[in-house]
Amino acid sequence: MTGALLDLGRMEYGAALELQRTLAARRARGEIPDTLILVEHDHVITLGRKTSAENLRVQNIPVFEVERGGDATYHGPGQLVGYPIVLLEDHDVRRHVNAMAEALIRAAARFGITSGRLEGRPGVWAGDKKLASVGVAVKDWVAYHGFALNVNTDLSYFALIKPCGFDPGVMTSMKELSGREVPFGEVKEAVLAEYSAVSGQPFLRDAGRVVSS
Repeated sequence: MTGALLDLGRMEYGAALELQRTLAARRARGEIPDTLILVEHDHVITLGRKTSAENLRVQNIPVFEVERGGDATYHGPGQLVGYPIVLLEDHDVRRHVNAMAEALIRAAARFGITSGRLEGRPGVWAGDKKLASVGVAVKDWVAYHGFALNVNTDLSYFALIKPCGFDPGVMTSMKELSGREVPFGEVKEAVLAEYSAVSGQPFLRDAGRVVSS
């Protein structure tokens, strides 16, 4: 089975959110294959289903309440965001979440960064620092939303919230861990390759034309 890749470059969060919802509905109807969106957003805060008021601080950037699991998080330039829109034929949400995390772990390893999962703490961690966040929504057994990998992200923006309920200082990036700017395009290709491998299906750019038409 072959999936479709939509590489959106940089897109405003609200537009990407509406696109996700549209594609999730189309996937549920069997009109399109599994689809992976890769995108970079302008500064934005998103609030998951578990967000509490104490985890949101005063800020002057857009805020969206969304249907994904998890708490508050930040998206912005230098962060690679992925939205796999996939039919969970086995109804196993945990397997899907673990597959995303595993792909990010493998991708980071290509750049000399060791990371992994911590029991009871969602996302991808490098020691006691959080490198990537993962959160999904599921409707009609189609998963959407996904992951956010801090590549060259300005981590100071996490101070606007308690990211996923943690102190903002818990967040890290590939740049911080490696001590250098990391080629964003190369990270994107690594994540694409590793997610394709872990999920068991290639996500191809050519197939994305069918999805976006």
